[in-house]
Amino acid sequence: MTAPTGRGRRLTRCRVCGTNPVAIPQAPFCFGCWPGGPVTPPPCLRCGSDKDYFSSGLCIRCHPWTDPGPDSCLDCLAWGARRHHKWLCQGCVSWRAKYSDPANGGGIGPCPACGRTLTLGARGICRLCLKHTNYVRQPGDPWDPVAANKHGQQLFFADMFKSTSIPRQPPAPLDTPAPDPVQPAHQLPLFPAKPDLAAHGRAGLHRRAHPDDTAPLEAIARELATNQHWTSGQRRDAIIGVRIMLGVQDNRGDPIRASHVEALRDIDLPVWSVLEILSTAGVLIEDRTPRIDTWFQQRTDGLPEPMTHELQTWFDTKKNGHNTQPRTRPRSHTTIQIQLTWALPTLRAWADTGHTTLREISREDILNALPAGGVERARTGQGLKSIFRLLKTRKVVFVDPTARIQTGQHPTRLPLTIDVDLIAARLNSDNPATAAVIALVAFHGLRLQQLQRLHLTDIRDRKLHIDGRTIPLAEPVQRRLTTYLTHRNTTWPQALNPHLFINQRTWRRDADPAGVRWFRLTIGAGLTARQLREDRILNEVDANGGDIRAIADLFGLSINASTRYVPRLETSDLTPHHTSQ
Repeated sequence: MTAPTGRGRRLTRCRVCGTNPVAIPQAPFCFGCWPGGPVTPPPCLRCGSDKDYFSSGLCIRCHPWTDPGPDSCLDCLAWGARRHHKWLCQGCVSWRAKYSDPANGGGIGPCPACGRTLTLGARGICRLCLKHTNYVRQPGDPWDPVAANKHGQQLFFADMFKSTSIPRQPPAPLDTPAPDPVQPAHQLPLFPAKPDLAAHGRAGLHRRAHPDDTAPLEAIARELATNQHWTSGQRRDAIIGVRIMLGVQDNRGDPIRASHVEALRDIDLPVWSVLEILSTAGVLIEDRTPRIDTWFQQRTDGLPEPMTHELQTWFDTKKNGHNTQPRTRPRSHTTIQIQLTWALPTLRAWADTGHTTLREISREDILNALPAGGVERARTGQGLKSIFRLLKTRKVVFVDPTARIQTGQHPTRLPLTIDVDLIAARLNSDNPATAAVIALVAFHGLRLQQLQRLHLTDIRDRKLHIDGRTIPLAEPVQRRLTTYLTHRNTTWPQALNPHLFINQRTWRRDADPAGVRWFRLTIGAGLTARQLREDRILNEVDANGGDIRAIADLFGLSINASTRYVPRLETSDLTPHHTSQ
């Protein structure tokens, strides 16, 4: 396997790890993956270093195809020198070019201040000693570089010296407005701590903020409240929350972290409105950890560090996908949680027996860990296969020990029919939202996620436009949607939310759909959207005699998913269908 490098060439990578370059051009392995190894690399042929071996007998600092990163300058010891200047900062490059010639008053020799032999300037000392002498010398003190450098030297970052002189400016016209006052410098906090609002209580916290800081944010809050039709209580609580967050800041003018805003929950103040105000003002830092990341850290806590690192690679690829070959699409958080939950008992058992990395797991370990049969064998097998297959493609493990091991498929739940009287009662519900939701699922088989994403503009010309399909609406569905839209316009005449289904919490917002919990409460107890959709599919299967292609086209299913509903048909039901053809 090869990877592109600089100068239009290609560098051969190790056949085993695929990351490090080969040790020597004649061998396809690096010293870490050498058969029978790992093998200790030899010292660099150019500089003699026994660290950071790269390839072809050279270390990272000497090989022409590498970028070893920054290091200390050879002359002034400033951090930030690069190899393309022969490990000199730009200042020392100019210093050598100017003072290497004795005609300019310099030369090469021992520095009287630090004792090093290098290029000396016109005053007879090196550049570092000159900089340090000027740094520590007080006004009126004699210029003595030996005394100034006697007890050590202050090191600097490379190429960051700038002139501190203020250029002369012409006088400004009389009508020129005064410049903005300069904010005083302040010390940045090393560890930003989440404010403990519950310990202090709510009273008086909002008075700590400076009026000059709160005025622009309060104007934004009032504008958002007007545009999104917040109640007076919501607007008041949002302004109080903004004042509290400004008052508990360590330094005035700093952006506010979203994780700190979460502390407002402890004193019964809204978080979503404060976040929206701060985000609109451009002073919000989104630093909250996604829930799935916290879940993964909790589940893998206690595993050996190498195994945790390997699982982290699997987790990151599953969650975010991968854009390079082999490409991988991101998976849903539910899929990630299910697969890791199925595999974790086996992983912890291996850790308890002394395994520290998944590279040590063999085919025999997999066979011994799998249950004899049943649902547990299928679940454990699918969880382990998901992990090892991905780690093999990412070249984290050498082989996939789960390959060619039959674990069976996780049994799927057979779809069941629903009592017709229950469906009829919900279709004729007094709640317009319930009747509309049940009608869309019962007549057209929409999923719960599709109901959430449905916009007002998706229903036009008596047709439903969703996911690239155009579905003519049944007459009963049209009547119930008309009733619901009338109820929607009457209840929330100034609603900004473009979604079809809204509620008391989402009608003021312009992007948030109704939550899953609201849909479940709207459908009612004893019935779910999935059960109703499956009953609708089964009804269609009975009506068309098991035409899989028709089921797939009508409900947006794959052929494999459609076959899940066909086995319910009995042989006697299929015979007349085929005979008529």
